[in-house]
Parts: sequence; structure tokens; C-alpha cells
Amino acid sequence: MALARTRLFSDALGLCVTVDVILPQRRDNAQNHKLPVLWLLHGAFGNHADWIRRTSIERYVAPYGLAVVMPSAQNSCYTDMAHGSKYYTFISEELPRKLRTMFNFSEKREDNFIAGLSMGGAGSFMIGLANPEKYGAIGCLSAGAVNYKGSFHQGRRRELTIGDQPTENSYLDVYGNAKKIVEKKLPCPRIFHCCGDDDFLLPCAYDTKAFFESMPGNPFDYQFLPAPGAHTWEFWDEHIQDFIQYLNLPDVREQYK
Repeated sequence: MALARTRLFSDALGLCVTVDVILPQRRDNAQNHKLPVLWLLHGAFGNHADWIRRTSIERYVAPYGLAVVMPSAQNSCYTDMAHGSKYYTFISEELPRKLRTMFNFSEKREDNFIAGLSMGGAGSFMIGLANPEKYGAIGCLSAGAVNYKGSFHQGRRRELTIGDQPTENSYLDVYGNAKKIVEKKLPCPRIFHCCGDDDFLLPCAYDTKAFFESMPGNPFDYQFLPAPGAHTWEFWDEHIQDFIQYLNLPDVREQYK
């Protein structure tokens, strides 16, 4: 596996950004092999380096030949901020387009997955359900699809990220977008959801659980994993492994260094 710290200019943000990318290295040097990709989002007050510094994510994805892209999104809640930068546009549109010109990433929906912790978990729900044609699976750790508990998600932060933007019928309308996917028979991303029993966002996670479990036939293959733990890196390091297992990718370690 290789780790590429990539610096590129973002038109959506109007500045240079840093993105960490884990890249599998094939033994046979096949040039036409397209890599599956996990778009992995950090939490509030974090950045592109969090997952590399605080977990063993590189080791966990190695058997599956899975590339991992870890961008920075400040404290944007992954929105096109009412008073700030367009991080939703950057991560859902611009970043995949630009990185696919640099790396041999697959464009296929079934080869692209989005996941994150806390703010990044909610962001994964939001981005994944607003773009169901782009992602085969969504992973959320330690959050709900909508986080309304805790000071970070209220007051000034909400004013900066969402402000007076209408949420209904927009990318921000997470539950509305889930209903629309089912009603219009669009591709349904599979959903893995996990939250610790001592996590301050557990009420938000249970609201999300209730919503998806109320949908007849479980169209999103929604799975909720209750687990001991709190809002900690020990929890996220353990349970990102459960999400990777949930993807059910083939073991291809013999093809990679």
C-alpha cells in the first residue's frame, strides 16, 4: 500500500487543499485495473490526517485492494455553507472528478463507498442519499443522519453551515431523499450504522434507526450495530472494520504488495 498526500487546487473552494489517499499496489503492474474507493470523512474539528494518524485504516483495507480518500472539510458539516465554502460540491462532485484523472479509480457505483465518523457520518448519509447513483454503500459511525444534539450542531454552527437555506427537496433533506429514492425506484445504497451505547449522539442515531427500520422491505439493507463505547477513536478504529466487512469485498491480497 502507498500513502499519497495530495495537494490540489479546488475550484469549488477557491483554494489549495490537502487530501490523503491510500493506494493499493498491484504485484502484476496491471494498468487497466480500476480501483474500488472508500471516500472516508473526518469528524468535527478534524482534518484529512485523522484516520491515518489514529486508526489502522491502511491495514484494514489492504486485503481488499481498496483505495481510501480522506479529504479535509473544516467544520462545514459537509455542506455548501451559508457563510463559507462549498464543501458539499467539492466532495460530491469536484474531488471524485479530479482524482479520477490522477489515480486509476473506478467510476462504477458498486465500486464507490462513503463513510465517516460523527460529523462525517452525518455527512456520509447526506452526500450518499443525495447521490444514490454514485455510491454502493454508506457507513455512519457515532452519529445520526441528522444530528440535533450537542452544542456543535446548534446555534452559531448551524447558522454558518445551513443558515436560511431551504432544506426540503435539496441535498440537505436526508430523510426526504431516502423516501424519494424508494418512490422513484432509484438505486439504493446499502447502509451500515453503528453508535456506542455511551455516545452523546445516540438519540440521533436511534431516530435514524427508527426511520430506516420503518421502511417496508428494508430497501437500503439498513443494518444498525449497537455496541459498547463512547465518542472515541478506540470505538471508530474498531467499528470501521465492521463497515469494511459489511461491504463484502473479495479478498485479493495475493494480487497486492
